[in-house]
Amino acid sequence: MNLICSKERALLRTSLNLMKPNLLSFLLAFGCVPAFSQQSPAQTNPPAASSTTTLDTLVITAETQAKPVVQGPFLPDVLDGKIFAGKKTSVIDFDALPQVQTDNYRQAFSKTPGLLTSELSNNAILSLGSRGIGDPHESQDIMVLKDGIPFVMDMFGYSTVYYAPPLESMDRMEFVRGGSSLLYGPQPAGSLNYISHRPSLDKEFEFSTQNLVGSNDFYSNYTSVDGTIGRLSYLINYNHRSGESFRDRNSDYELNGGTIMLGLDLNTNTRWLLTLDLYKSNAGEPGGLNFLTGGNNLNYNQNREQAQTRFDRLLVERQFASLALEHDFSEATQMVWKVFGGYSNRTSQRQRGASFGTAPSGPNASRSTISEHRYYTLGTDLRFSHAWMAWGNEHHLTAGMTSTYTYAPIENSLGFTPNATSGAVYNDITRRSAYISFFAENQFKFGRLSIVPAIRVENVWQTIDDSIRLNSNNLTPLEERHRADAQHVPLGALGLSYELTDTSNLYFNLAQGYKPPAYADTLPINNNVANTDLNPGHTLTYELGYRGQPSPFLNWDVSGFFIDYQDRFGTTTSGGVTTVENVGHSQNWGIDVAGELDLIAAAAKLSGGDPESATKRFGNLAFHVAYEWLNAEFVDGPLAGKEPQYAPENMLRFGLTYRWRDRFKISLLHTYVGQHFGDDTNSANFNIPAYNVTDLIAEAKVWKENVTVLAGINNLFDQDYYSRIRGAGVDPAYGRNFYVGVRFNY
Repeated sequence: MNLICSKERALLRTSLNLMKPNLLSFLLAFGCVPAFSQQSPAQTNPPAASSTTTLDTLVITAETQAKPVVQGPFLPDVLDGKIFAGKKTSVIDFDALPQVQTDNYRQAFSKTPGLLTSELSNNAILSLGSRGIGDPHESQDIMVLKDGIPFVMDMFGYSTVYYAPPLESMDRMEFVRGGSSLLYGPQPAGSLNYISHRPSLDKEFEFSTQNLVGSNDFYSNYTSVDGTIGRLSYLINYNHRSGESFRDRNSDYELNGGTIMLGLDLNTNTRWLLTLDLYKSNAGEPGGLNFLTGGNNLNYNQNREQAQTRFDRLLVERQFASLALEHDFSEATQMVWKVFGGYSNRTSQRQRGASFGTAPSGPNASRSTISEHRYYTLGTDLRFSHAWMAWGNEHHLTAGMTSTYTYAPIENSLGFTPNATSGAVYNDITRRSAYISFFAENQFKFGRLSIVPAIRVENVWQTIDDSIRLNSNNLTPLEERHRADAQHVPLGALGLSYELTDTSNLYFNLAQGYKPPAYADTLPINNNVANTDLNPGHTLTYELGYRGQPSPFLNWDVSGFFIDYQDRFGTTTSGGVTTVENVGHSQNWGIDVAGELDLIAAAAKLSGGDPESATKRFGNLAFHVAYEWLNAEFVDGPLAGKEPQYAPENMLRFGLTYRWRDRFKISLLHTYVGQHFGDDTNSANFNIPAYNVTDLIAEAKVWKENVTVLAGINNLFDQDYYSRIRGAGVDPAYGRNFYVGVRFNY
C-alpha cells in the first residue's frame, strides 16, 4: 500500500482487512504522524490474520511547514520500524505553541520534564543535560540527531554539539529516555531526535519567508521553498541570525545556514531522499564573572553586563550530506538505509592570562591560544523491520547496524598577540575513531501486553598520535605519545507495556548504557601521562510509568526512574599532574510528571456540553505542566556525598496556551529551576541559585494564510539569574528582551 502524505489526500479507508504493517514504518520517514484523537498511545491490538475489522478513520498528514498538525504527546508502540513500546518518550511538537525562536530551548522544552538547558549569554551553541547525567556543556551526554543521524562532532571521541538545526525547519523533536541505547547509541542520558519538515507532495511550488528584529540588534531571516514536480520533490531553506547579547563587548554573533533536500518517488514503495546541510558561524565569547572585588576581579553584582575578554572567538563550519533509501519488500517488511558524511571545523581563539571571573593580566595576557579541530566523517545506518503474525497477534522485529569512521586532527598554536588568529604550533595530534554496532529488538504482543527484549553490541576503536608536541608556554619539546584503545560492550534491555484501557498504558523499561572515554579523557593534551587503565562509564536505568490520552483535550505521563552510574569520569591530581580517572559512582532517582488539559473543553464537559463544539466556537485554552523531582548523589569514591553537576532537585515548567481556529496563538510560559551546582565537587564558586523565568510569545495570521505576525517577550519580569558556570566564571543569563516580525507564505 502506498502512503500519500498530503492533507487533502490523507483520508484512508475506514474498513481494512488488516492493519497494514508497513503503514507505521512509513510515518516518520516522511515526517508523518497519526492524529491521536481516540487512540491509545500504545497501538490497539491488531486483528488475527483471518479476521476483518473496521477501524477509526486515520488521518495522515505530511509535516510540511505550510500544513502543521498538532501531534500526540508521546510516541506509539511502533513507528518507522522503530519500537517505542515500553520506553519513556516525549514528542516536542512546535505546532502546539506559537513559533519558538531558534535559540530559546527553555521555551521549546516547556512541556518536557527533565531536560535542562544551560543558557549562554550569547546563545551560539546548544547545551543540554538530563537527570544530572554529566556536563550539559555542548550537550556532551545526550545523543543528538537530525532525522536519525547524529550531528555531534565525533560520535564518542568529541561528542559535542556546535551546530543545531533552526527550529523553523523542524516539525518536532522526539526525546527518548534511557532505552535510547537500543535505538541510536549507548548514551546514558537519552536521545533527542530532530525531525525535519518534508517537501509538499501536492503542490509544485510553495514559498515562505520570515524576518524578525529585536533587542540588541537581533535580526533573523528564515526562507524556504518546496514542492513536487513529477517524481521529484524538493525543499531548500536558508537561515540567517545575527546580533549582540546584553554584554558590553565581544558578544556579537552571526550565523548562516541552509538545507537542500531532494526526494525521488516519495509516494512509492522505493523512496530516495538526498539531504545537504551547510552551516557557518562566528561568535564572540564574552567570558565569565565572579563575586569578588578588587584587583582584576569582574564582580557580577557590580556590573553583570561587563565582559571578561575582548578577543575570544568561536568559529564553526559544517558541510554534511546524507542519502536515504527506503524500500518496502512487502507490506510486512521494510528497509531504511542511510549513508552520511561530511566535514566540520571548530576553531577557537582565546586570550591567555584570565582565570575564574578575572580579566586577563600578567605576561600571558599578551598571548593567545588558537585551537583548530577538523572532523571528517563517513557513516552508514541500515535498519530492517518486519511485522509477523503468531498466537493471534501481530509482533514487530527490528534489527540493523550502525557504523561510522572519523578522522579528527587537532592543531593548537601559541599566538603572540591577544587577538592572534595564527601562531607557533605546539600540538599537532592525529585522532581516529571507528565504530560499529549491531542491534535487534522484538515487540511480542499478547493481547494488551507487550514484551520487548533487546540487545545491542557496541564496538569502538580509538587511536591518538602526537605529530608535534611542545610545551605550550616555552615551545620546548616534550615526549610524543601514542594511545590505541578498543571497547567491545554488549548491552541489553527489557521493555514492558500493558494497556489498562484503550487510551492509557503502564510501561516499564530496564536498559543498560555506557559512555566510552573521549579523546581528552584518554590522552589529555597538556598531560604527559596516558590514562592506560581508564574504563568506560556504565549505567543501568529503570523506569516505571503510566500515561494516557483519553481525548485530544487531556493527556498525562507520570513515571519514576532510577539510574545507577558507575565509573564516572573525574579528575585527580598527584605530583602536580592532573589526569582523568574513574572516580565516581552516582545514583540518580526521581519522578517525572507531565500533563495537559484544555480548560474550555473541560468546562464544556462538566456543564454537559460538547467539548469539540465549544473549542470550535471559543478556541482552545490549554494548561500544561512538566515537573521533575530529582535526588542525585555520588555514593562511592572521592566525591561520595556530593551532588553531580547540573542536577537540581526541582525543575518545574508550566504554561497557558490559547489557540483560536488556527488563526491566533499566545503562550505564557514559566520555568523554575532549583538550586544546584555547576561542578561535581560542589565548590562555592560553582553554586547556581534557584531561578524563575517567564516568557510571553504569540503569533497571528492577519491576512488569510499568507501573512503572519510574530512577537515575543523573553524573561518578561526581567529576572536576574544565571544557569551556566564554566572554568572562565559565571555566565549571566539574558534579562528581558523582545522580538517582533512577520512571515509571508505563498
